[in-house]
Amino acid sequence: MTSRTDIDVRPITEAEFPDWQRALNTGFLMPPAVAAEQLEARRHLFVPGRSIGAFDGERCVATFRSFDQEVTAVGGALVPADAISNVTVSPTHRRRGLLTRMMAQDLAAAKERGDVLATLIAAEYPIYGRYGFGPATTMTEWTVDVPRAGLDARWAAPEDGGRIDLVDGEDVRKLGPELHERLRRAQPGAVSRAELWWQIRTGVLSTDGSPWTEPFYAVYRSAEGEVEGMVSYKADDRWGDAKQPLNTATVQWLLAVTPAAERALWSYLCSIDWVTTVKSGWRSPDDLLPHLLPDPRAARITTQADWLWVRILDVVRALEARTYEGSGSLVLEVEDRAGLSGGRWRLEAGADGASCTPTTESAHLVLDVAELAALWLGDESAVRLAALGRVREIRAGAARVADALLRTSRRPWCPDMF
Repeated sequence: MTSRTDIDVRPITEAEFPDWQRALNTGFLMPPAVAAEQLEARRHLFVPGRSIGAFDGERCVATFRSFDQEVTAVGGALVPADAISNVTVSPTHRRRGLLTRMMAQDLAAAKERGDVLATLIAAEYPIYGRYGFGPATTMTEWTVDVPRAGLDARWAAPEDGGRIDLVDGEDVRKLGPELHERLRRAQPGAVSRAELWWQIRTGVLSTDGSPWTEPFYAVYRSAEGEVEGMVSYKADDRWGDAKQPLNTATVQWLLAVTPAAERALWSYLCSIDWVTTVKSGWRSPDDLLPHLLPDPRAARITTQADWLWVRILDVVRALEARTYEGSGSLVLEVEDRAGLSGGRWRLEAGADGASCTPTTESAHLVLDVAELAALWLGDESAVRLAALGRVREIRAGAARVADALLRTSRRPWCPDMF
């Protein structure tokens, strides 16, 4: 067995990208051989210095990639982040500290760049807490039994004077980025989308080398003609024994910046002839969908899980970037075993903004940086974390003060996988 110190962990060169890609496929249990067209397609994701590999001799045995991102804080500020993806360790090289070494390199570089956060979507729950990440948003998927939903079977168009139009990929690339920009500036937990995102989702580029099958795209326009919603969906072709249609429409993504747009798009999806089931895709856990139906029980939760994980790299900038539901002060003792963002801070928050400054005062709450990350977007409760033993109250009632300041009236949501 090769010793840990003999394995070289470093940013890869472009020439090493094919071997890195093979290791990535191996770690994700995909066929390891990478076709030339697949390799060429994935080169669009290569950024010099941001793809790390672990090499045992000449063979890549672990992978790690990061890229620039912005995360919307509570109140709408766009916070610079280090988005982490493509994390694998080959099964022959587990438990040798390779992920720890790759993570340490990447987070140190992100801190040096001035990123406030690091983010990721965790395939497995237990891994990332030890690196200071906390689950900051949750996602929910619903499966709608359309015949049970109680919607008017005669529905043909929005009742508010708006309209729904089917469009193609070129229209999506023209209209989608501006619509998403409006959504993400109002939605805590949303992340930026590069032009590459729209190209991949409309078939201009492929990252897996498979043939492109265009989904259906529909746009909602208000009575004034403004684009306020958009959905991408696909449908299967399934019929019952008595020639009864049993088709499922599966939402790939749905954006809506007004409740009217959301209502209209879900009504449209549930009114498509032959469709008896609608799968919602990744939605916020307090999404309007179930209660837009006359019978909310027709929307059954099929998946509910943690989604966006956050790692705070700069406590001051993170806490000063967001707004707060109330006013008050809190002294936080933040523990960070990696030494990137620990310390004691006084948070003063109010309607005019917040200040976060180092202090020598006695702490009101003691918590790990991962727990602060879980609280930062307003979804988690400090009282709940205290009951779980993951936040320690030094001053009685401090967890309730934290909840009064940090929690939000609507839950944060990240619409994206990355």
